Amino acid sequence: MPAGPRTGRPGAAGPGGGPGGGPGGLLNAGTPDAAVTSALNAGAASYTWVAAAVGSNTAAGYQLATGRPVMAVGGFNGTDPAPTLAEFQRLARQGRIHYFVGGDRGQAGARTRGTGTGSDAAQRISAWVAANYTPARVGGTVLYDLTPGAG
Repeated sequence: MPAGPRTGRPGAAGPGGGPGGGPGGLLNAGTPDAAVTSALNAGAASYTWVAAAVGSNTAAGYQLATGRPVMAVGGFNGTDPAPTLAEFQRLARQGRIHYFVGGDRGQAGARTRGTGTGSDAAQRISAWVAANYTPARVGGTVLYDLTPGAG
């Protein structure tokens, strides 16, 4: 598919309201704008992951734009229990993840299905990030700086 202008927001619901669609919709990773890419690349060598984002489609757009590792919280659509909240907290406190990509309306992460299938680990991680770190809008995207001491 040819690349077109980015119409979605990272972590926002995909077409039809489904979770994890990310920028541009389901299975279209989209391209973050230059300000976000620049922020993620700043100091990237100091981190294992330049960012974490809910769902692999959302994470893929950031990884492709930066050429650097981006953690897909919750796997494909944010419902896998990986990483757990405790694992994510440990990695954040160790300074291994630079940013968490926020979702729609300034909330951390994308909304995941509350249907009882999959896991709510991504929701718990998103809630923990929102409760402990300050959101910053960068080029229309909400980023949480997870650098130890930044919260």
